[in-house]
Amino acid sequence: MERPLVVGVDGSAPSLRAVDWAADEAALHGVPLRLVHASLWERYEGAALAEDLGKPSEQTIAEGIVDAAARRARERRPEVKVFTGIVPEEPEYALVHEGHDATALVLGARGRGGIAEFLLGSVSLGVAAYATCPVVVLRGAPDGQPPTAHGRIVLGVGEEAHGTEAVGFAFEEAERRGAVLEAVRAWRCPARESTDHPLLAGEPARLHEQHAAETLETALDDAVARYPTVRVHRRTAEGPAHKVLLDASADADLLVVGAARRHREHRFGLQLGRVAHTALHHAACPVAVVPHRAHPD
Repeated sequence: MERPLVVGVDGSAPSLRAVDWAADEAALHGVPLRLVHASLWERYEGAALAEDLGKPSEQTIAEGIVDAAARRARERRPEVKVFTGIVPEEPEYALVHEGHDATALVLGARGRGGIAEFLLGSVSLGVAAYATCPVVVLRGAPDGQPPTAHGRIVLGVGEEAHGTEAVGFAFEEAERRGAVLEAVRAWRCPARESTDHPLLAGEPARLHEQHAAETLETALDDAVARYPTVRVHRRTAEGPAHKVLLDASADADLLVVGAARRHREHRFGLQLGRVAHTALHHAACPVAVVPHRAHPD
């Protein structure tokens, strides 16, 4: 069986938007869709006690959540096989585990406990930090509205981009959607290298820009050969990488960034670099965080 696209659902508007987006993606990729609700109801609540109190148990609520999400997905994409699961576990851990056998994980920007549209929920951040498969967090359009299609995918290219999964993921998404792929490499000229000498002014900046262009070419070389039909726009931009990519996300369908899996303290968030972390919190479009291996710190 093909690895499914897994969606974390909790009945919130952001998670239902994630279901819609994932159903379209599952149809595009020809893979099944698995809708998962994770809750610790078994640990904190006895079903018998809930019935005695005349209230629906968390298990009943969970079943209603996944059933409603499944109906929504089937109505939107009848051709997609839809499966559901209820897991009695913390959402972060349950979804990370689900990701081991998934094509990707799709999540809303926040869940039922979110306090503002622009804040990223702790579940989404934790899953993006530790999942071993790509994680797509649905940012951008207001809840209840589909993301605007621009026909453009943005790929952030870092120092370790050569051969990383993020590059291949971005090219495959661009090919399947028939979208333009804009590969962006940010660069900066350290202040200590600047000079006021009129004959040398601009030289340090030129060298850094040239290095950025070379890094970009190296990162894309293999993928360009594997995906010859993808239209690629290469761009180098001066400035902090997180700011450059946030600006680029304004009219994109998807922002793709890589994230190294480092052996660090077991605390959510520290697995992600500043670029991925900032993109997940502030990007104007859906963000795909694609893991790649890195050496221990």
